[in-house]
Amino acid sequence: MSLLPRGATVRRDAGLYGYERALRRHGIETVAGVDEAGRGACAGPLVAGACILPAGRAGIVPGLADSKLLTERARERCYDQVVRRALAWSVVVVSQEECDRLGMHVANIEALRRAVALLDVAPDYVLTDGFPVDGLGAPGLAVWKGDRVAACISAASVLAKVTRDRIMTELHEQWPAYDFATHKGYITETHTAALREHGPSPVHRMRFVNVRRAAGLEPPAGSEPLGQPEAGLHPGREQHRVGR
Repeated sequence: MSLLPRGATVRRDAGLYGYERALRRHGIETVAGVDEAGRGACAGPLVAGACILPAGRAGIVPGLADSKLLTERARERCYDQVVRRALAWSVVVVSQEECDRLGMHVANIEALRRAVALLDVAPDYVLTDGFPVDGLGAPGLAVWKGDRVAACISAASVLAKVTRDRIMTELHEQWPAYDFATHKGYITETHTAALREHGPSPVHRMRFVNVRRAAGLEPPAGSEPLGQPEAGLHPGREQHRVGR
């Protein structure tokens, strides 16, 4: 991944739009942000969003912030504003079957690439959240906690989170025993109890150790012989994480 153009700096107090302004001062007009939702969930799809906001007042999204810091109602309002104001935006949904086939890290990278590729306007530069992603077709920068400090990444995170939450609410109608509408596929006590009682549903990710245990494909936690690694540490398997 590239660095910011030589001479370009972003002050700590530059605000949410500081990265875009710094890049535009160096002639880089179309700056895309990309982010995902659902990477740490053990059920449902992975969703990636990409967004290019226009320069000036037209690109200022009221109330925009990292999607995890917003209430559901605030996210929905931001989603509508982002869709209305964006120069270009896209959302990519990667099914749980593909997540199982590729593994979560590869699926995550692939989703981000697809989201950028689907933008109607080719970006001159791409900002990613937290870690570098190659193969985006443009130079870019990985921004630490990017969904909190770069507007285009925040907008992408809202697109991804709202889209995924809507999908999980629809899945709740098909599989109400798991309460997907509440926890959106992440591990909670309610979700864990439902897995123990009903076993995995068709929309659970079978690479995750807790799902495999519920399916009887892994020994219960703490039952491995001494000296044997925990199942979740085996290559190619995922551990559940509470997150976005």
